Amino acid sequence: VQLQASGGGLVQAGESLRLSCAASGSINSFNYMAWYRQAPGKQREFVALLTRGGSTHYADSVKGRFTISRDNAKITVYLQMNSLKPEDTAAYYCKVSVASREYWGQGTLVTVSS
Repeated sequence: VQLQASGGGLVQAGESLRLSCAASGSINSFNYMAWYRQAPGKQREFVALLTRGGSTHYADSVKGRFTISRDNAKITVYLQMNSLKPEDTAAYYCKVSVASREYWGQGTLVTVSS
């Protein structure tokens, strides 16, 4: 399983970005797909999760601003990020759980200027 994340960039506070994470390989079904982020000098933290059944879970810091969704046909997960804040600046990583294994994509950098 390989994950390719994209969509990061430099934006101003209040603007929006949409991240994408395309999965390829032997994926018949997944348990969940998720986004994490890691700011400079900090530990990686959970951002959002989407289960196979369609349930979503968000970190308190992004609730109401970020939305996780998927395209089943493309096996792609998205993270729509609105009302971005400087504290959202981080490398964003996608993760997918397939069977009993977890796979990580490479990070995509999001920088939010004030």
